[in-house]
Amino acid sequence: MAFGCLKTLKYMLFAFNLLFWICGCVIMGLGIYMLNMQMVSLLFSSVPSLSVANILIIVGCITMVVAFLGCTGSIKENKCLLLSFFIILLLILLFEVMAAIILFVYEAQIDRHIEEDMKKALDKLQTSNNTELWDKIQGNLKCCGVVNSSDWGNNIPKSCCANQSCNSENYFSKGCYDLVREWFESNFLVVGIAVICASIIQVLGMSFAMTLYCHICNNYKSYGD
Repeated sequence: MAFGCLKTLKYMLFAFNLLFWICGCVIMGLGIYMLNMQMVSLLFSSVPSLSVANILIIVGCITMVVAFLGCTGSIKENKCLLLSFFIILLLILLFEVMAAIILFVYEAQIDRHIEEDMKKALDKLQTSNNTELWDKIQGNLKCCGVVNSSDWGNNIPKSCCANQSCNSENYFSKGCYDLVREWFESNFLVVGIAVICASIIQVLGMSFAMTLYCHICNNYKSYGD
């Protein structure tokens, strides 16, 4: 009976980590795609190492490594790997909780920092006369500038115009950052549920790993006796 439970738990943990590993591949692939599409120049231009694309690549790599530890530890019934998997997942969960608290407490400051950083990116692209990326974003999102058309100064591009007759009366009224922020606020519940589900999955993975770890330790003790 105990052996059957241990075997079931082992394969459940393996299946969980296999899914976890696939998610890591998807996240890393999305980051690489964004990097190739030059989306890194839009956000956090003053701190390239914290760009959205780089963060996704780092998160994807960490997820894949953690999932590999879990898969190998469960199949091999290796106590060291299982304990390492549990500790890393615990640290990631604590980091997520800390990040959520920081975002909640410093929401206004972070919001202002992102807005200012996007304006710096816009000014940088204007100086280099390379506004192709912004033209695509504004055309797709139907927006103009970061906050409004005044962010472009006197060089407002045609991508800000709602129709072919381009003048101050038919510029898109909303800025691109405002649209993104509005989308996030309107989908806050969905994002919150997704974060909670991810946290529950992590807790389940930690529970499976620690239970399997304890079963393996008990089996070693019984063999010793």
